Amino acid sequence: MNDNILELVNPQSKSSVFKVHAFEDANYFESLNKYNYFSMILVTRGKGSLIADISEYNFSANCLLCFSLYQPFKIKSEGDFKGVMINFHPDFFCLHKHRNEVSCNGVLFNNIYESPVVKLTHDQTQSLLTIIKGFESEMQRPENVQLELLISYLKIFLISASRIKIEQRHFGGGSTEKRPVILNSLKDAIEDHFKTLHRPGDYAELLNISTAALNRVSKMHFNKTLSNLISDRIIIEAKRQLYLTAQPVKMIAYELGFNDEFYFSRFFKSHVAISPQFFRDTVGFDKANA
Repeated sequence: MNDNILELVNPQSKSSVFKVHAFEDANYFESLNKYNYFSMILVTRGKGSLIADISEYNFSANCLLCFSLYQPFKIKSEGDFKGVMINFHPDFFCLHKHRNEVSCNGVLFNNIYESPVVKLTHDQTQSLLTIIKGFESEMQRPENVQLELLISYLKIFLISASRIKIEQRHFGGGSTEKRPVILNSLKDAIEDHFKTLHRPGDYAELLNISTAALNRVSKMHFNKTLSNLISDRIIIEAKRQLYLTAQPVKMIAYELGFNDEFYFSRFFKSHVAISPQFFRDTVGFDKANA
């Protein structure tokens, strides 16, 4: 492996909070990865398949792969594979705190209804690589790294990538216009009721369609079963509350429709592979208001 890794470490926690990892093969990604930070992988060469959570997506050169906190993923490449991965911890840059400046949450990250693969043109890839060169240049000054400059570069990267994905939606690149109307109704129903309705049958009844038919169309267009879609939405909200609030896990469980804190903890761990408390300990809580 011929990799180049630059990282910043939090002097208090001794853990990495920002990393730029240039790679020249897929060895690092062939086993399941899940990080306590947001990850973006800019693929400049190669193609293959990506498994994120339990869904599989195809990708090719000139694309950006985006993953949320502790979102499990692994990559199977076909032949050459080259690019750059960027990782940032909420301690370094809080998406919620900067949501008015960088509207990427729900676009690049924490979007259960769209693929994590953002297709790029050659020029768009080169533009993002130019920003990455800014990261690398600044991080190679270990005695005099300017955090605000790195954060500015990160904002520019996130804004640029978000714009690309949003423009693709507008021009049909996200294929949302081709989706059956029932899927928009399903998405609205999940957003309105995921805290109280947890069973696929609840949404089938709400939308006056059979559970089997609704599950089939969900699998076809969202690449997820209806049950997975509901669970993923609950997990995103659970993560958000664990990070942004100091509420006890028991209260978060209750607000998400779980009467039993221990059942909620098992549910969370089955999907994230760690406990709610471990998530909070390694990601932090209430940092946005600190």
